[in-house]
Amino acid sequence: MADATTPVKKKDWSATQYLKFGNERTRAVYDLVGQIVPLLPSSSLSSKDPLRIYDLGCGPGNSTKVLSDFFPSARITGMDSSPDMLHRATSSLTSEKSKQIDFVPGDLATFTVAPTTDLIFSNAVFHWLRSPTRLPTLVRLFESLKPGAVLAIQVPDNYHEPSHSLMRDTATLPSSPWSQYFANTRIGDVQDASRPDLDPIEQTSAFYNALAPHAASVNLWRTKYEHVVKDAGAIVEWVKGTGLQPYLNRIDEKDDKARKAFLEEYERRLKGAYPELVDGKVLLGYPRLFVVAVKK
Repeated sequence: MADATTPVKKKDWSATQYLKFGNERTRAVYDLVGQIVPLLPSSSLSSKDPLRIYDLGCGPGNSTKVLSDFFPSARITGMDSSPDMLHRATSSLTSEKSKQIDFVPGDLATFTVAPTTDLIFSNAVFHWLRSPTRLPTLVRLFESLKPGAVLAIQVPDNYHEPSHSLMRDTATLPSSPWSQYFANTRIGDVQDASRPDLDPIEQTSAFYNALAPHAASVNLWRTKYEHVVKDAGAIVEWVKGTGLQPYLNRIDEKDDKARKAFLEEYERRLKGAYPELVDGKVLLGYPRLFVVAVKK
């Protein structure tokens, strides 16, 4: 069993776990793309003048596929840091689409795009950056775009939702089988960059103020999706593919007792926060922030 000071090993994401709720996760992609189409020149939709698109944090390629469906002649590069996600994305390509789409490994904080880029698209990745680097990274990428190019991102904004606040509450319960694995991190303290919980998303005004000096227009909105899922256990399965993974990564994978107890306690608390509907299902509220900016 690892002791409390054992460094947390970085583990890969699971495309299979992520895609258990692929349809629900992709809804926001369609909503974001719908706001982009009117901003791009219609001439660039033809094969003679194809768009150059980057899909940052492409995951298993679900967002890349939507972009390709809307912009069939576009040259698209999907970037992600996860080998498993990239493997799934690449394996989903047809031989024809592989001529227009490629997937590459990369780090969002340092990644750069070609000067000919027409669209930087990003679905649910910027929230993984800590606050000190989130907006500067967004501005750096936006500044690199040519006039008229578009930056479009979406991030979950669920720091205060029970699905995520209960992760923090569960992890910090004293004298629990899992307590030792969180003893050397300050959950909820934004000064501790090693903690498993993500930083809260900034106010919309912060995004506007960061981008507006370089933009011809900035459009921002929030949507709270209400996903109908089977039960509290389904919420656990949902977040195991995203926000819960950094918590689970801290628990020794050989310590089945601690891992099982942590998940059971987390699910028990979720049951109290998400009341059953008439048919026994529950509603998972999922707020998301959208930002679309056009470079001036």
